[in-house]
Amino acid sequence: MRGMQRSRRRILQGAMSLGVSAGAARWFSGCATRPPTPASLALTGSQVPLQGDVIDLVIGHRHFIVDDQAAEAVAINGTVPGPVIRLREGQRVTLRVKNQLDEPTSIHWHGLLVPAVMDGVPGVSFGGIPPGETFVYRFPILQSGTYWFHSHSGCQELLGMYGAIIIDPAVPEPFRYDRDYVVVLSDWSPEPPELRMGHLKKWAGYYNFQKRTASELLADAGRVGWLPALKDYLRWDRMRMDPTDFADITGYSSVYLVNGRSPTTNWTALFDPGERVRLRVINAASMTFFDLRIPDLAMTVVQADGQNVQPFIVDEFRIGPAETYDVIVELPHDRAYTIFAETMDRSGYARGTLAPRPGMTAEIPPRRPRPTRTMEDMGMRMDMGGDEHMDMSDTAMPPAQIVMPEAAGSGMGHEHHHPVEQPSGTKFDATPRRSRIPGAEPVKHGPDDHGTGNQQVAEYSWNRMHEPGRGLGGDGRRVLAYTDLASLAPNIDRREPSREIELHLTGQMERYLWSFDGQKYSDAPAPIHLHYGERVRLTFVNDTMMEHPLHLHGMWMELENGHGAFLPRKHTVIVKPAERLSVAVHADAPGRWAFHCHLLLHMEAGMFRVVAVTDPAA
Repeated sequence: MRGMQRSRRRILQGAMSLGVSAGAARWFSGCATRPPTPASLALTGSQVPLQGDVIDLVIGHRHFIVDDQAAEAVAINGTVPGPVIRLREGQRVTLRVKNQLDEPTSIHWHGLLVPAVMDGVPGVSFGGIPPGETFVYRFPILQSGTYWFHSHSGCQELLGMYGAIIIDPAVPEPFRYDRDYVVVLSDWSPEPPELRMGHLKKWAGYYNFQKRTASELLADAGRVGWLPALKDYLRWDRMRMDPTDFADITGYSSVYLVNGRSPTTNWTALFDPGERVRLRVINAASMTFFDLRIPDLAMTVVQADGQNVQPFIVDEFRIGPAETYDVIVELPHDRAYTIFAETMDRSGYARGTLAPRPGMTAEIPPRRPRPTRTMEDMGMRMDMGGDEHMDMSDTAMPPAQIVMPEAAGSGMGHEHHHPVEQPSGTKFDATPRRSRIPGAEPVKHGPDDHGTGNQQVAEYSWNRMHEPGRGLGGDGRRVLAYTDLASLAPNIDRREPSREIELHLTGQMERYLWSFDGQKYSDAPAPIHLHYGERVRLTFVNDTMMEHPLHLHGMWMELENGHGAFLPRKHTVIVKPAERLSVAVHADAPGRWAFHCHLLLHMEAGMFRVVAVTDPAA
């Protein structure tokens, strides 16, 4: 043991002498010299909510133990996740936030419609909460549903500073359930955020240990032939891209939690046989997409991002960082069920249990093979001089079978609709086209799209909202797609957008830079201007090979998915690789608002903008 301690000290001293950041050095020395005591430990979050018109929150450093490994966390009221806050539509709430950290902090009320000065983004809407001080948030509750809150300062969110918000509606809800549970998914690592960012800056694939192997080449050759398989491998090599690149941070570094509990400690929710249980699923992970299912149970989706949707049944859904989905499950049998949230790259999973009695467990389903990217994910048309046999897609809907909507993404002007049922169970309006990728259009690039923050630009982009996502489908399960989402009530503002703003999602993987239109935020600090009261279309074109969950503060984004007057409202939208996706925004919230990718390290690396809503006469 003494030898191990001496070796650990040498490693720590070596790390610091090699130039580890001051923050990382403080973290390392703190963990090495201050063993956790009961008073310094963070507890896992409770389902018992904080309620009332005045709520106190205290932010502080704690040690958090996951699978017998302690690391420094940023806790809210001593827990990770923070406490559940339960409010009621129509009330006016006061939240007093005391900062006991040795650095500034903040809280952003994700998805809540609040005045700009209460939004909680340092440098955009307020100055942050200095160490030792208390900031008082006051705002009316204008909505209902499932939301969450988190730090918007540095990487504190990655260290556990997040929690759930439930807002009960002023009128009865349009669906029935017997009890409800908050299910907060998150990623946790004992490795300091500074080191993780440093590793990715040196090598973007640092955490990916699931690269293609020689045996995979043999399998691909057996499936499509040697020449097409070799061409595919060589083409990826020439581009210096990796078709297994689905997550910057993987299960090599992270443990995946349900309400602060790892798969081994197994968070459990109790029910009585015959009950209908509402699960309020929140993805509070900083860098992880999850594919969630409950084997042997269907899920009825009733809300997306806190907003009521027309109910529909799925067996599985992908949930990106910052998204929320409310589902209702019927539990007729006296047995346990596993809540299984597998990471998109298949490197790990979060797990919980629904059970009629404590201590019961259910089988954990087998892990699925990790998916791979295709040239189509790079925005390359395989019928434009390429070899169609080079498509290594594992999806149930290969692009040759995909039928895209006419004028996809506009959500307007569809005079003739042709409902089509796809193998995944999704429905969308479609007009047949003859093309390898129907609906694909050459990407229009501005003069700055090839800036320092952009490694590659997509040649073609198209609407992919009908697709459940790479790695899903083809197994008989009904999988959620964005085209399934339709608002329960018709939208109030149905005006045609007066103008369109196109934003390209760009990245430079070798330098780990992420940006909009080829420029990271420090190189393009000018805000995106919206006029108060106008209705504008934002069109996102993903030039990268990764999914990006985009979050607009202060206003809803209406997903233009072909549902006309029933476009779903979302605060966070996933844009797939090579996708062109449009949302309509009613600029009804004056002030400065953050707009960014909700992969935390992407935001920190530059994928951030400010949207300024001003009076057109000003």
